[in-house]
Amino acid sequence: MTKKILMVLTSADTMGDDKPTGTWLSEFSDAYLAFIKEGYDVTISSIKGGKAPVDPGSIDENTPKETLDAEKYLADTVSVEDVNMDDYDVLFLPGGHGTMFDFPGNKKLQQLLREFYEADRYVVSVCHGPAGLVGATLSNGEPLVKGKKVSAFTDAEERDTTFDALMPFLLESKLRELGATVETGPNWSEQSVVDGKLITGQNPQSTPLVVKELIKKLG
Repeated sequence: MTKKILMVLTSADTMGDDKPTGTWLSEFSDAYLAFIKEGYDVTISSIKGGKAPVDPGSIDENTPKETLDAEKYLADTVSVEDVNMDDYDVLFLPGGHGTMFDFPGNKKLQQLLREFYEADRYVVSVCHGPAGLVGATLSNGEPLVKGKKVSAFTDAEERDTTFDALMPFLLESKLRELGATVETGPNWSEQSVVDGKLITGQNPQSTPLVVKELIKKLG
């Protein structure tokens, strides 16, 4: 059976005083290209559907061509409102600062996270992608991350970006408040944490490691 992956991306294109943001392109492309190479069936969704914004800071003169080329797949995404958990084996949330603004409060994303997790399907996220986990609760009302080991963009890394003052909250701190055990590595180092069907990574550099863990789990 072909594995089916649902990727959900942010639709938020600004932060703070109209500073451009969106998905961090490599966090999408590193995962998407690896999934396609494995022969997985991938659906690209976003909170609002349509064109998913890309953070301009994630592109520079050193960005690999295959990463740049992957942006074309974000031109016409499916709205998260139109997807069904039953159709997929994995929910994958790439990051980018945009996720901090439209992931935590989105009811459909919260529903999908609960459904995937309680159906014992994989929930995977990297960098700021775990912002989606902030609003997610289980059927018993407990935070999905309570008592779980996770990784995410750290408070120290956020201060390093100088965008900490623009954020609605600091992701690492918020996850700890919700009862998660956040495992962190040095700034910008590869860090992946696996807790059952929950797989998370710390930053853009961690995306290939997270994807490798998932592919290994999927067999």
